[in-house]
Amino acid sequence: MDGLIFLILETLVIVIVSTVLHEIMHGVVALWQGDHTARLSGRLSLNPLKHIDPWMSVALPLILAVLGGPIFGGAKPVPINPRNLKHGEWSMALVAIAGPLTNLVLAFVAHCVWCATGWSVLAHATMVNLGFATFNILPVPPLDGSRVLYALAPNFVRDVMDKIERYGTTFVFVLVVVCGGLLSNYMYLVENAILGLFEKIVGF
Repeated sequence: MDGLIFLILETLVIVIVSTVLHEIMHGVVALWQGDHTARLSGRLSLNPLKHIDPWMSVALPLILAVLGGPIFGGAKPVPINPRNLKHGEWSMALVAIAGPLTNLVLAFVAHCVWCATGWSVLAHATMVNLGFATFNILPVPPLDGSRVLYALAPNFVRDVMDKIERYGTTFVFVLVVVCGGLLSNYMYLVENAILGLFEKIVGF
């Protein structure tokens, strides 16, 4: 029981730090691209309460941690006004990809420090951040990967994506429930591939 409680607390801390930095970077890149909405909404704050979604940021990652599956999740979307962005859809794609890239950087840093120290919490942090990056690059609205696809897609695909996005996280929840097995397999494959790349770079 003590081990389970420690796992839950450790996962919660890692998830909160990872999601907060993920969301802040969305807002920072949006600001760089000309949109001040996130800043004016207080979303460039390190305060977790500004970013945490009870289901996607807490419940889902903890359930996955207890079940032993790949850990992933999300947070409250950062408010962005696309009309303020310098380069329209391409700027939006940059804003979107900033979140998963932040998680990849966090995963790499955690892996490097784990190699140097052997602290197990950093191995856990590596895998959680890889999970967040791998999950969020899926080209499914409203996940970050969909913004990149949107910038490249023809109009008829954009129309379909716009319709899906109206359902927000509800669609993502249905996807997780219905396609859980396929999603887990995809995440294991991608996470292990990225981890292998980290090991080649670090030499461990």
